[in-house]
Amino acid sequence: MPKPTSLEKKTVSWKHVLGSWAIYAYTLFLGWTTRIYWFKTDEFLQLEKEGKNYIYAIWHNQQLFLLYPYRGQKICSLISLSDDGEFIARVLPKFGMKAVRGSTTRGGARALIKLMNIAEAGYHPMLTPDGPRGPIYQVQPGILFLAKKTGLPIIPVGTALSHKFKAGSWDKMRVPLPFGSTALTYGKAIYVSENTDMQAIASELKAELDRVTDHSEQFINKKHFDNTQG
Repeated sequence: MPKPTSLEKKTVSWKHVLGSWAIYAYTLFLGWTTRIYWFKTDEFLQLEKEGKNYIYAIWHNQQLFLLYPYRGQKICSLISLSDDGEFIARVLPKFGMKAVRGSTTRGGARALIKLMNIAEAGYHPMLTPDGPRGPIYQVQPGILFLAKKTGLPIIPVGTALSHKFKAGSWDKMRVPLPFGSTALTYGKAIYVSENTDMQAIASELKAELDRVTDHSEQFINKKHFDNTQG
């Protein structure tokens, strides 16, 4: 019998069980039919070579294709307690990843503590700074708090898809379609110390996320990233 994905989920919905397997199958199909381009910085490659830990940051509407490229890696993602979040929370383990349930609005403090513990075990937290409810492309304090408490650098990642459609959600979620291409561009590592000006570092993270997303958009779609629209 499938189990709930968190203490907050006392019962199991077969909708989520079967739906997560459908998402898993579609994601594999996407991965097999999509060409992936990586643009990693020398700084990140050095962190990777030394076996260092870090926190991935990506805008909320760019996250749907990330399961396949990061499969098998020690990734831990913060997933909201929403009904939709339950689907993703069940898909993550199928790709060898972990899910922590919570958000800035529900279960946030407990989720961040769990993320800190999992990071100490060598997992790389992957967060969406503008999630789960926005505003779009605006950095919320959760990821900065995690970076400050763990001492881990934040690695901004910007993506773009050639084949997609935009959902009608608050963030205009990019839903990937097969037989296309995608780019993942890494930005400079951002460190948050006890003495860091949090407003300034939030602005720096936003600027870097916008910059690397723009690079991916120009490479894939030959156009600039418009951070004023969804």
